[in-house]
Amino acid sequence: MPMMLSLAATQMKLAPAESITASTINAAYSLGMGGEIGSLEKGKRADFVIHDCGDHRELAYFFGIEPAYEVYIDGRRVYSKRAA
Repeated sequence: MPMMLSLAATQMKLAPAESITASTINAAYSLGMGGEIGSLEKGKRADFVIHDCGDHRELAYFFGIEPAYEVYIDGRRVYSKRAA
């Protein structure tokens, strides 16, 4: 994902927020799953990543490195950089 966000920002001239939206909620709706995934809302699956950065705009420039600090699937932590 960091590569896709980077390409969207640097080659397609999308703002970082636009590339994040395109790869989350818009992607979910394009698959007909917007009511179940794609955003953090009550009643949706809690699949999300906490990144090791100070601002969401940094994500588009993480090409080639893994910024994930913690990963959650169905609300359960499945990866933590702390535990690694």
